[in-house]
Amino acid sequence: MSPRMKLAIVRQRYNPYGGAERFVSRAVTALAHEGVAVTVFARDWSDGAVGQGATELVRCEPFFLGRTWRDWSFARAVCRALSEREFDLVQSHERIACCDVYRAGDGVHAQWLENRARVLGAAGRIGLALNPYHRFLLAAERRLFKSPRLRAVICNSKMVRDEIRRHFGTPEEKLHVVYNGVDLDVFHPRLKSQRLAVRAAMGLAPETMLYLFVGSGFERKGLPQLLRAMPASASAHLLVVGEDKRQKAMQRLCVELGVAPRVHFIGPQKDVKPWYGAADCFVLPTLYDPFPNAALEAMASGLPVITTTQCGAAEFVQQGIGGAVCEAGDVVGLALAMGKLNEVADAETMGRAARIAVSGLGTEAMAAQLARLYRSLIAARGTPAV
Repeated sequence: MSPRMKLAIVRQRYNPYGGAERFVSRAVTALAHEGVAVTVFARDWSDGAVGQGATELVRCEPFFLGRTWRDWSFARAVCRALSEREFDLVQSHERIACCDVYRAGDGVHAQWLENRARVLGAAGRIGLALNPYHRFLLAAERRLFKSPRLRAVICNSKMVRDEIRRHFGTPEEKLHVVYNGVDLDVFHPRLKSQRLAVRAAMGLAPETMLYLFVGSGFERKGLPQLLRAMPASASAHLLVVGEDKRQKAMQRLCVELGVAPRVHFIGPQKDVKPWYGAADCFVLPTLYDPFPNAALEAMASGLPVITTTQCGAAEFVQQGIGGAVCEAGDVVGLALAMGKLNEVADAETMGRAARIAVSGLGTEAMAAQLARLYRSLIAARGTPAV
């Protein structure tokens, strides 16, 4: 495209373990090959972590105290910075109203609160309703979806698309499903070549059934339910990759349940590939997850996936073929799904089906779909956004 398309991407901070940030990094690099010049606006982003195609990193770092002030001050600062530059399109990954395109990678906060309230007691639900940060996010979400500037919403699953339509009445023509992309050459069944070495370092035999959980935010990702659903078989182990302030509480729960010797907490890992290679099955019984990159990476690596109906990745899990899907919070259903997949040979067969299911979700395909959307928006308007 001539002249080169100028795209601004807004994401508040970079977490090297975060799925949304990995999406931005991958997208920036892939979009460069589509003739898109990307400028990233962020508060905190590690040098070299925004992808190889970014032309510039603009830091917006206003003073703040507490997370409500943090998000409010960043929104004001980034909107002001954007008003001083010219871009063909502004795409935000944060709930701000000064964007043309919003990528709903974090899903719908109103939906997450509904799901969370279902598993809380009366006191917890009252606290949730009165929490000022949640009230701020709900108001920001409403302003975003009612903004006259908003021209398109990128949804990373059909689940998120339907939630936005239900909660905010957003017109169908504004909602575009663009699934996350994954490097199908990097995340590949050949990672299983690392299986024996990783297991030997853990003291696990090759025939031991090893389930893998990847994610930070243990409550939202459903780790408590997973621990309670652990198969009774002494040969089944669980590997937990991720960090959370409640890790000690989860470890105490393991002791109470009698599964502590078979649950391995290894903390956050910048490189998760060896663990995909070592595992037999990926389990993410999340209470709410728009489309976790970890599930996509696991499937691309040849692992069957067990997840819930409140996970966008469930759209690619063929029940009983490439994994299993159960209701969020259903410990019995989760245990049954894991029990049906407690043989390494079964996991290998289902893992091959999982790889096939996501074989069309490469980063190049994602970038091409995004570029087509951007060009259609620019052509329909005829003038650049400011």
